[in-house]
Amino acid sequence: MYTPLNMFKSVIALVLAITFFACESNYQNVKKLSLSDGAPVAEGKNVNFKYTDSGKLVTNLLAEKLLDFSNLEFPYKEFPNGIEVRFWDDDGKKNIVTADYAIQFDETGLVDLRQNVVVVTADSVVLKANQLYWDQKNKWVFTDKPYQIKFKDGSYNEGAVGFDSSEDFTTFLSRKNQGVQLVDKNKTIDGK
Repeated sequence: MYTPLNMFKSVIALVLAITFFACESNYQNVKKLSLSDGAPVAEGKNVNFKYTDSGKLVTNLLAEKLLDFSNLEFPYKEFPNGIEVRFWDDDGKKNIVTADYAIQFDETGLVDLRQNVVVVTADSVVLKANQLYWDQKNKWVFTDKPYQIKFKDGSYNEGAVGFDSSEDFTTFLSRKNQGVQLVDKNKTIDGK
């Protein structure tokens, strides 16, 4: 039998459920409002982040300070006091990237490294630049700033305007440089 008391309890239960879900959906908005304008949603100190794949260490990120701005419309992570990232390839060879400042944009996968950027690959390529962009999705690195690079065969470039390259430096396109290139006269263009 449906009494006015049961009907009242049903209405109250419905109102409470709507209120609960309305509050829950606004929780993220309330969190954003409680932060001061431009403040990060999280801050990390002495960060030592390790990423593994199938039990194998793939990446180790070290940073004195991490500011997480994932609460903004265009989310990013900032490393204002520098960063060191160690990468291991499939053969277990280590590559190291260091910079005095870094910022990673979440949506685009672009990393902007600045000031005293040094890349040392497992096969002895050494790159130095004041700024370097790394497109993680397309596995591509580039800069419009001057740079110095020494390749594993001993050749080197000093570029005044920048370069574009695959992240493993097998495809390297310099815009304007001077340097020394070592050429094996016994090899033809097709590698024979």
